[in-house]
Amino acid sequence: MKQTQLLKGVLDGCVLAIISDHEIYGYELIQALREDGFDSIVGGTLYPLLAKLENRGDLIGQFKTSPDGPQRKYYAITPQGLQTLTTFNHQWFQLKAHVDHILTRRTPS
Repeated sequence: MKQTQLLKGVLDGCVLAIISDHEIYGYELIQALREDGFDSIVGGTLYPLLAKLENRGDLIGQFKTSPDGPQRKYYAITPQGLQTLTTFNHQWFQLKAHVDHILTRRTPS
């Protein structure tokens, strides 16, 4: 199984968790994900995800001027997004516990 297949199921939650700390623009978010070990994240993966989260009401995007050039779209989490993140956290830790239980009981031969 490719890591990208596993990542698809958790990237929404990871993005919401990072944005819940502070508003952030797309490229800065890519850098934050890479610093946390998601080396394969590219704009073609992230920007459609941000648009989906914004359309769903989990994020709000706002263009702001940048001291380094053109305007940047900054994303902030909404109250709905915080609820989505809470639900994701619950589901993630429950799933992780089940997977950990199965994997620790079975050792590959």
